[in-house]
Amino acid sequence: MAERNTGGAAGAAGRAPAADRADAIRNVVLVGHSGAGKTTLVEQLLAATGTIQRPGRVEDGNTVSDFDEVEVRQQRSVNLALAPLLHNGIKINLLDTPGYADFVGDLRAGLRAADAALFVVSASDGIDGLTQMLWEECAQVGMPRAVVITKIDHQRADFDEVLATCQDVFGDGVAPLYLPVITNGHVNGLIGLLTQKFYNYATGARTEKEPGAEYETQIEEYRGSLIEGIIQESEDETLMERYLEGEPMDTKVLIEDLEKAVARGSFYPVLCSGLGVGMQEVLEVITQGFPSPLEHPMPEITDLSGKPVKGVACDSDGPLVAEVVKTTSDPYVGRISLVRVFSGTLRPDMTVHVSGHGLADRGHEDHDVDERIGTLTCPLGKQQRGAAKGMAGDIVAVAKLSRAETGDTLSDVEQPLLMTAWAMPDPLLPVAIRAKSKADEDKLSQALGRLVAEDPTLRLENNAETRQLVLWCMGEAHTDVLLDRLSKRHGVEVERIELRVPLRETFGGKCQAMGRNVKQTGGHGQYAICHLEVEPLPSGGGFEFVDKIVGGVVPRQFIPSVEKGVRAQMERGVVAGYPMVDVRVTLYDGKAHSVDSSDMAFQIAGQLALKEAAAKVPTLLLEPVDELSVLVADDHVGSVMSDLSSRRGRVLGTEPVGTGRTLVKAEVPELEITRYAIDLRSMSHGTGTFTRSFLRYEPLPPNLASKLAAED
Repeated sequence: MAERNTGGAAGAAGRAPAADRADAIRNVVLVGHSGAGKTTLVEQLLAATGTIQRPGRVEDGNTVSDFDEVEVRQQRSVNLALAPLLHNGIKINLLDTPGYADFVGDLRAGLRAADAALFVVSASDGIDGLTQMLWEECAQVGMPRAVVITKIDHQRADFDEVLATCQDVFGDGVAPLYLPVITNGHVNGLIGLLTQKFYNYATGARTEKEPGAEYETQIEEYRGSLIEGIIQESEDETLMERYLEGEPMDTKVLIEDLEKAVARGSFYPVLCSGLGVGMQEVLEVITQGFPSPLEHPMPEITDLSGKPVKGVACDSDGPLVAEVVKTTSDPYVGRISLVRVFSGTLRPDMTVHVSGHGLADRGHEDHDVDERIGTLTCPLGKQQRGAAKGMAGDIVAVAKLSRAETGDTLSDVEQPLLMTAWAMPDPLLPVAIRAKSKADEDKLSQALGRLVAEDPTLRLENNAETRQLVLWCMGEAHTDVLLDRLSKRHGVEVERIELRVPLRETFGGKCQAMGRNVKQTGGHGQYAICHLEVEPLPSGGGFEFVDKIVGGVVPRQFIPSVEKGVRAQMERGVVAGYPMVDVRVTLYDGKAHSVDSSDMAFQIAGQLALKEAAAKVPTLLLEPVDELSVLVADDHVGSVMSDLSSRRGRVLGTEPVGTGRTLVKAEVPELEITRYAIDLRSMSHGTGTFTRSFLRYEPLPPNLASKLAAED
């Protein structure tokens, strides 16, 4: 496997690598926390295969993956980026993902497009909570994985400690294939534990020789554990017995068993890398250990009615099934769609069916349209290199699909199909914005439409009650990037404003009131008098209108008019301008005029009566209360519960979830959790998640009610 001295086949710089069959493709997503070295690893792999002349640096803003203006300025990845290369006749599609939790949408897209995952862990920083959660996510779907410990040449690097952490956090099946040889802080090379060879990188190129005697004990310790792990995964049941009896193990057999175990996702080799060290080994694990698209299970596919469709496989001659995993809007080129082809073949100028379903709540309307494929390209960062086709198992970019959005399915016009959307977290940080000028306001709607099409983790809300435009984001960094794109890419300037939480009003007691609308003029006048009794209902009671008119004092045709007027006034509120809820209104008396009474006259009388009632009894402001379900590591449960209590929350209980995690359930006012997405991440070191759902309205505490009423 990674220890065969096969040598790297250089890809031609400037020319897109191509594969003529699916088993010559490897789709690999790089996963790890921000700063772990994913983008740097991609640069080194590209340079090692001759795809680029020399590796760029994140600090210099000249890497292949981080080409967006925001990424260059912030020196971190915020987008999914594709970097294809060629090694030993195998096309490798590297998918570099953001390592910050705010950009988990692009990370999930990378997981969807890939057939295997390379977990990147820094030898100086270790593993964060997000990486651990993603490992568990990959485990649930059986995705093959390997670990690369980067920065082994860093002054604070501790390979042994980080390796032990990986084995502890990631669980069984994690074992090193190589040990770094470090002298005076400089990495000279790697020792292969299976071949027991020293791969020397001191001169730049890899050479092979025998390791020194001083490493014998260390090699024996790690090699024994590695072999035992491989044998446990072997399909040859006699191998363990022969090993325990002391029979020498054939290295070739061990490597073959290792490759099979890695491909089926039951064994996870650990590699290591530094500047110029370990690239050959990583490439060999990818090409020989990771599965091809032929071995990866097909996502669930249905027809447009939702009926499951069976028998679709990774076959270039099969029915077309492809998925848009990333959408970007280029101001010069237009919309560019990064597409993973699961079945069939995409060709320039062919017409395809575009289906998008299930994200209407985030501003993505369901759509089924036919569109013509434009130019096909094989991107290398921002460089678009022409591609003749997109065969089953490959990843290509398609230009100018005007209706296609991230998550959409492309299929044959004659046989439209739909792929089940991948899981996407809910955006839980609301940010209210407004255009800075009339010119910006005119362009804002179109610009936001493009952002929503690109990013399924963004939800757009036009709140009719608060009359605010609200972006629901994943976090503060996500918000900053979105606002930056509005400004720099789309030329729209906006400003953040204080978010208003929609409140409600209700009556604090029972009373009677009269609405008198009597206006006598020279012509047709107005005459309507109604007597109402108002009383509060329990929370969630809504609105009840009771007719107790006897004797026809209010003509039958005008009773609905009173109700209509009351409802209209309730919508507008009677004190602070918030809608009124949980009220019973009883019409029990009134007067009418044979000529001057009318529908409108009684509507106005109903409104006046409700206002008079508000002057007689206290009017309460009600705030929305949400039910929160917070999932955190056991270590953070106490902090989370204490914090929820400080937010006027009521903790309902806790329950264990899996190993080492607890679900905390609570009821918390919405006013207190507008920034909870940020605060929880800080409290839980990035590992906590939560969901929220509206529960009911409750009276605001008097001090807060007075403050909000004064502000309004």
